Amino acid sequence: MDSKLEEYILSHIDAEPGVLKKIDRDAHVKLLRTSMISGHLQGRFLKMLTQMIRPERILEIGTFIGYSTLCFAEGLEENAEVHTIEIDDELEGYIRSNFAQSEFGNKIKLHIGDALQIIPEFEEGSFDLAFIDADKEQYWEYFETTLPKIRKGGFILVDNTLWYGKVVEEVESNDWATQGILEFNRKLANDDRVEKVILPIRDGVTIIRKK
Repeated sequence: MDSKLEEYILSHIDAEPGVLKKIDRDAHVKLLRTSMISGHLQGRFLKMLTQMIRPERILEIGTFIGYSTLCFAEGLEENAEVHTIEIDDELEGYIRSNFAQSEFGNKIKLHIGDALQIIPEFEEGSFDLAFIDADKEQYWEYFETTLPKIRKGGFILVDNTLWYGKVVEEVESNDWATQGILEFNRKLANDDRVEKVILPIRDGVTIIRKK
């Protein structure tokens, strides 16, 4: 997105909460791969979408620093919860510290480990909303594992489905991440179990509704 247009958008939407601004700033100082953070615009989108859907339980695959997790938690009603899964155990202390800074941290349950092993432990149809934002090479496996856990009429959000515009470019044979995104988009387009739409927000967010 053009930087001036992005600046205009950010100045005309709800302000980024202070705690999210702080953990984003701290991450840019302490961590690499900070492009993985949802950020102000997408964060406000996730919070508002949560308020619209009004889920009782959310499943998130890929916590990183917990920015998007806190946006979901912010939009939840009383007694609702987010289950978030992070594979990098070295981030656990950092994530828990971020959650502890927020008034919404008590709505979050953090799971450390491989999502493809953890998700099957949940009951079928027990989630109203899921968010997939993890290893791009395994996007389709994450989707297939998650879909049975979503109630009929529930939603799955999938991040980075435009992948820096690489989805419309020639792909290198060793670019496994882009190939994973392309495989996911291709299979989903032909999947009649769900309805789907891609929104060009940030790096592309696909909204999926289970029929």
